[in-house]
Amino acid sequence: MSLTTPESVQKLQTALHAKAKESPGFRFYLLYDKVYRKDVLTFAYQSCKANGGAAGVDGQRFEDIQAYGEEHWLDELAQELRSRTYQPLPVRRVYIPKADGKSKRPLGIPAIRDRVAQTVAMLVLEPIFEADLPTEQYGYRKDRSALDAVRRVHRLVNTGHREIVDADLSSYFDEVPYAELLQSLRRRIVDGAMLHLLKMWLQAPVEEIDDRGYRRCSTRNRDEGKGTPQGSPISPMLANCYFRRFLLAWQGHGHQQQLNAHIVNYADGTPVQMSNLRGESLLIPIVRSGI
Repeated sequence: MSLTTPESVQKLQTALHAKAKESPGFRFYLLYDKVYRKDVLTFAYQSCKANGGAAGVDGQRFEDIQAYGEEHWLDELAQELRSRTYQPLPVRRVYIPKADGKSKRPLGIPAIRDRVAQTVAMLVLEPIFEADLPTEQYGYRKDRSALDAVRRVHRLVNTGHREIVDADLSSYFDEVPYAELLQSLRRRIVDGAMLHLLKMWLQAPVEEIDDRGYRRCSTRNRDEGKGTPQGSPISPMLANCYFRRFLLAWQGHGHQQQLNAHIVNYADGTPVQMSNLRGESLLIPIVRSGI
């Protein structure tokens, strides 16, 4: 189900994107007050509700929120965010079969309250970071798809590139390092409250049911300083911000020119619903071998 973005939210996103595009070095220092704006919060909730999805560790479903009173529920979440008493719950981990039918992919399911809060942050931050992403990135971006990446590769093939390396980034979401990711985020964000919010989501514990039926909570992400839950609304944007570093390094160190090789990054799934969120892949059209 596709929702129309409210005009007030569109204006906010357009203004943020325009400023980021106009001033590549500008750092935003007043962002957190947007996460509890009623229009943004309401649209974030409606978007999460339209996407559906299972309950998180608290067992709360959208039907429960509707019975409780959606307006009252949103007011309480807004107050937690405004007073900075908001704390995310652990992320519920489940495993879904991969395409090969042999292995399984870990999927993180945040509680609905955390999905809504993350969607609010994404609505505010994505227009900013979207202005910085290179054209080679096709994954998890609005109005872009894996088919667009294939068309890009086709154009490169038609201009002389004759070899293609198809590479899958194994466990990409699980391996994103916090130090480098936060460095990428700080390029644009000065707002300490917003950065703290992002850190809390990154470091949230993960809860799963073991083989004996017992709940087990892991703090691996926080302890090892890496990983963003695959399935969380904010994760695709964070993954794109980090991958931009690789593309800039590829070009900055002269690999693209030396090998005459262009990286085309795409996602082999569409994060419209959490169960469809998959990994990151690369197509590297090159003129000669040597990678």
